[in-house]
Amino acid sequence: MKSPKVGFVSLGCPKALVDSERILTQLKTEGYDVASDYEGADLVVVNTCGFIESAVQESLDAIGEAISANGRVIVTGCLGKDEDKIRQMHPSVLKVTGAAAYQDVMEAVHEYVPAPPKHNPFIDLVPEQGIRLTPKHYAYLKISEGCNHRCTFCIIPSMRGDLVSRPVGSVLTEAQALKNAGVKEVLVISQDTSAYGLDTKYKLDFWNGQPVKTKFYDMCEALGQLGIWVRLHYVYPYPHVDAVIDLMAQGKILPYLDIPFQHASPRILKLMKRPAHSENTLERVKLWREKCPDLVIRSTFVVGFPGETEEDFVMLLDWLKEAQLDRVGCFTYSPVEGATANDLPDHVPEEIKQERYERFMEVQQEISAAKLQKRIGQTMTVLVDGFEDEFPVAVARSYADAPEIDGNVFVEDIDKSLLKSGDLLEVEITDADEYDLYAKLIRIKSV
Repeated sequence: MKSPKVGFVSLGCPKALVDSERILTQLKTEGYDVASDYEGADLVVVNTCGFIESAVQESLDAIGEAISANGRVIVTGCLGKDEDKIRQMHPSVLKVTGAAAYQDVMEAVHEYVPAPPKHNPFIDLVPEQGIRLTPKHYAYLKISEGCNHRCTFCIIPSMRGDLVSRPVGSVLTEAQALKNAGVKEVLVISQDTSAYGLDTKYKLDFWNGQPVKTKFYDMCEALGQLGIWVRLHYVYPYPHVDAVIDLMAQGKILPYLDIPFQHASPRILKLMKRPAHSENTLERVKLWREKCPDLVIRSTFVVGFPGETEEDFVMLLDWLKEAQLDRVGCFTYSPVEGATANDLPDHVPEEIKQERYERFMEVQQEISAAKLQKRIGQTMTVLVDGFEDEFPVAVARSYADAPEIDGNVFVEDIDKSLLKSGDLLEVEITDADEYDLYAKLIRIKSV
């Protein structure tokens, strides 16, 4: 008897990607096959994003495409909170579930495509690390769901609820399984990584027979024992992050922090209800760099937030020049259905948002270019992600570069037959532009 096939479309952020991986792993565990196209699928699951309007539209379009090509569609993910909107546009959808609703998705699959009765889980083995949608050499490690903050531009709590931390033993066991499977880099993600364990009152758990607290620092310290790259994302700059910088200075985890600052004007931060203040942050960043000179900080900002004046924006530019962040993304404010920021007065016209975006990126581009120029002549360790088709060039990343959101290190004049994705190389930086580095190979460190 042939196993039923389920197609899968995964949209949105890395946190949603991990949700997709978990569902796919359960499907494989129960004997389902994953279809590579719509036509070969008995059913299609679409994992949606609903964070901003453009993502909502992309999700609705993806649902429509799946219905047109297959006809049997289950919808899950963040947009699932708005079932009426989905069914208004796509009334033939079989089932709609919310974010991280793994069991609800599986029950819907069982209802419309029952699992094969002759499946033998002892023969049809699923790898210990589960099904992954990332390349084999890196993986996302989600440590919690939800968020306790109520930022006015964000609807994550309404979609994913309050903070729920995973037991640290479960997190570390998954990380160990990933390492055993050949993963060279784990990217720690959640909605608020530095709040990890707060909801459990830092409950004691066990890993490898040793007691470990469900706490941000303790988790990072344990991950640092694995001997692979550990990269931290979505970290709020709370005071207790200072201790994690010590782990970075000691080489136990990558000296890289992804901190969503969002703005620098105290007035705008207050309107956003952000859990941090810009003046304290500059002092903290200075302290961190004194403790760990190699530290790289990436962040995201919003320009054109309701009520943002030219004075607020200039304050942001001045803050950016002083902070000298390494990697920065910027977005113009986009109304999100259900966000309280929509009700704020003095919305900024679109043309002014765009003009401020361009000015912001011009300042950051100069900062980034200057910082990368200082890398020329340095020796760095890089992780190979792939290769250019027509040239003898490896596309790699250093500790300063997260996949897909930061720059690359292009290692030139290499013999492709000697290398593969996931190799660690020692290189010398020979050139730089605004966002990327160029290098020559010194030696292959590990394969």
